[in-house]
Amino acid sequence: MSKTPALALETFLARQGLADARYAPLPGDASSRGYVRLLDQGKLVMDDHTDPAGFDAFIRVAHHLCELGLSAPQIYATEAEQGLALIEDFGHGTYANRLTSGDDETALYQLAVDALLALHHHPKGTQIEAKPYDLNTYLDELDLFSHWFVPRVAPQGFDLSGFAAAFREAWKTALGKISLRRDTLVLRDFHIDNLMVLDQRKGIARCGILDFQDAVIGPYIYDLVSLLQDARRDLSPGLEETMLAYYIQHAPQDLGGEAVIRQHYALLGAQRHARILGVFIRLQQRDAKPHYLAFLPRVARQFETALQSAVCDEIKTLLAAALPDWREKIHTICSASDITPA
Repeated sequence: MSKTPALALETFLARQGLADARYAPLPGDASSRGYVRLLDQGKLVMDDHTDPAGFDAFIRVAHHLCELGLSAPQIYATEAEQGLALIEDFGHGTYANRLTSGDDETALYQLAVDALLALHHHPKGTQIEAKPYDLNTYLDELDLFSHWFVPRVAPQGFDLSGFAAAFREAWKTALGKISLRRDTLVLRDFHIDNLMVLDQRKGIARCGILDFQDAVIGPYIYDLVSLLQDARRDLSPGLEETMLAYYIQHAPQDLGGEAVIRQHYALLGAQRHARILGVFIRLQQRDAKPHYLAFLPRVARQFETALQSAVCDEIKTLLAAALPDWREKIHTICSASDITPA
């Protein structure tokens, strides 16, 4: 469990008729949430007492996804004032574990894309209380790049505030149109560490979905980028393009066709990768989680490739002028922390 006292946990379990249940904590991740597994019960206790809004959103979005025919954990009981919820345990079959065990990579990714397509085609997909993914949200996320990543790669005496303002302005132009889209529920962290294989279910319900409390209403393509341009692993050669082409073939008609989809894919990828570069530095510096530095070289490559594909010339020019050797300094960051790139 994270920071909830054992007494609070045991009191909660007793109220659910589980006073005698044996339990064990699950490893933590980049978030502040914690989980314990109730052994032999098929249930978890989720502890999110530090983020009441996130707790409420998790419960709300889980119910919504289940109503749409997707597989989010069932919610059995909640105590919002304690930040505790009794939820369904999807087991051990994360995508990451199944891929390591030799499961068919293409089949797993196609299942995840099919789940996204089901969400994107569902007429009730956006019928949920969620914030819009508006321009200010995109720009605030990009401040993570300016305020956390840039100081680690900038020369001495660098005008950080001037760069941050110019960076926001350049992105304001690039993201202007896409920030107006309210296509679907965007889950935000749709990648293999948050996806499960549920062998006892059929169709898209075989894809278990976790970690969606930050969901917003925004563009179709964002979650596809999260899946296919994973910060933590490289897909097999050609698989990203195969899955992108598969999505394009089955995409909602109101998305605008292949050229629009590919433009959105590149642009949202560039924005996401810039944010993640800042997030990973913050995890190391603020949260004492240095292992995230191992992913910086991959994310940097993804960022540059996406910027090139999205034809974000103003942003590229700004980076080249202000931070000409930022890529090389990533290796210095990793070396200084004795981190081997993943």
